[in-house]
Amino acid sequence: MSAPIVIHRPSATGGRRVTVRGQIVGLAHDDHDVVEFLRRAGLPYADPLLDDSSWVQWRGGRAHRYEAA
Repeated sequence: MSAPIVIHRPSATGGRRVTVRGQIVGLAHDDHDVVEFLRRAGLPYADPLLDDSSWVQWRGGRAHRYEAA
């Protein structure tokens, strides 16, 4: 089973698309944005999940980095 939350590679203009179970929930520019998107998606305590590979998959680039590719 793959992680339900995917933080995609940084875009050319900065920020990373975030998807939850295949649905786009926003473009994050920092971890706070990701946590807020996940809170709105029903995960009120998402902060500790960002480093849990069973919940979050970071694609392309280093985790927690959002600057332009």
